[in-house]
Amino acid sequence: MDIQQHTFLVTGGSSGLGAACVCRLVKAGGKVIIADLNEDAGRQLADELGSQVRFVKVNVVNAADVTTAVTTSVTEFGGLHGVIHCAGMAIATKLLDREGNPHDLDTFSKVIQVNLVGTFNVIRLAAAAMIKGEPNAAGERGVIISTASVAAFDGQIGQVAYAASKGGVVGMTLPMARELARYGIRVITIAPGIFDTPMMAALPEKARQSLGEQVPFPSRLGRPDEYAALAQHIIENEMLNGEVIRLDGAIRMAPK
Repeated sequence: MDIQQHTFLVTGGSSGLGAACVCRLVKAGGKVIIADLNEDAGRQLADELGSQVRFVKVNVVNAADVTTAVTTSVTEFGGLHGVIHCAGMAIATKLLDREGNPHDLDTFSKVIQVNLVGTFNVIRLAAAAMIKGEPNAAGERGVIISTASVAAFDGQIGQVAYAASKGGVVGMTLPMARELARYGIRVITIAPGIFDTPMMAALPEKARQSLGEQVPFPSRLGRPDEYAALAQHIIENEMLNGEVIRLDGAIRMAPK
């Protein structure tokens, strides 16, 4: 699918991986809906990028919010052709703490809601809009890109909720791709390793450097634009479908 003159919805698009995707899509001639809870950052980015971008405040687990973002893509730009779902959250909580107390159930449920249910919510509503569009010459109507994590495969101690949520995203990829194939909609998931996002920015520089050195090559944190570059390639390469792609510099996470 050509990016130029097509419309994309980017969740978590106000910062980090999502913002890098927004910038790359606009540079390639695409039109973008930034869907994020961070209204100040989202509106600022939209203003900087100009008339090809709109911001919609969205909680990804709220059906009405996501519906508004999808509707905005249709009313403002004439359709919806792609989704890059980057919104999510992470916590570090063990199954049992040092005193033997169990993981808080509400906290576990919140991570599952945001990362897994939120992903499903965005995809189901976006796909319903995409199937109404006209296919291109190759029969393609849309591209959906989800974000998992290497934690789906190499979850560390303290990542039980996060790993479970991202493992669910991985598990949804193939059945969704198989179901949506009849409409010419592709579904792919990117599983990034350790990336230099706002979440990482909160860590001391020494800790950030140590994490980067764990990556076999290149021995550094991933850059958001490297994620965005892969997302662009997925959009443009119609043979990519139903797959989970690790973007991690060959890291395999240690137990802790």
